[in-house]
Amino acid sequence: MITAVLFDLDGTLADTAPDLGYALNLQLQRHGRQPIPIEIIRPHASAGARGLLKLGFNITPDDENFGAMRNEYLDLYEQNICRDTVLFPGIVDLLSTLQTRNIPWGIVTNKPERFTLPLVKLLGIFEHAASIVSGDSVPRPKPAPDSLLKAAKDIRIQPHEAIYVGDDERDVQAAQAAQMPSLIAGYGYLGNNTSPETWGAQAIIKYPADLLNFL
Repeated sequence: MITAVLFDLDGTLADTAPDLGYALNLQLQRHGRQPIPIEIIRPHASAGARGLLKLGFNITPDDENFGAMRNEYLDLYEQNICRDTVLFPGIVDLLSTLQTRNIPWGIVTNKPERFTLPLVKLLGIFEHAASIVSGDSVPRPKPAPDSLLKAAKDIRIQPHEAIYVGDDERDVQAAQAAQMPSLIAGYGYLGNNTSPETWGAQAIIKYPADLLNFL
């Protein structure tokens, strides 16, 4: 029986792509490059700085200047963290319904805490979350199970009693490693590498409210 719900942040609870893309385009401009349309950036948004720097500058962590470029990008993002970021349509009603049903919910993200906590506070959902676990809150971020296991411990449940909702293959992999059922947010970013149908989640939901069918 599912007694709690855990959510990824970027691409599942919040549409952060506009601000992630804004920061990337600011960085591209600094380096004399052309901006990238948000439609192209959006599928890469859940991949974090690594994915966005690959898209914008074709660099990977193996490149010698990756660390400096990553720090520059993150500083730009921190300065513009909630310009146009909003909760996805239907999320407010879903969270309200969970609270009415006394079902605790939490956030498990690979986003560093320096961004997660300010953003969640600005979005107005911080005080209602039973657990917030960031990428640097645990030794290993997703796809390792550490962050999901920590959230389950915070809520005082067993991992199999929660369901995790995410929009990236890493989310499903982390849930599987934690022996936690998972759903794919079909309205999210989903990446552009593999088909979500092959990830191994319990189902793909088209709208946030569809989650209620699994509780």
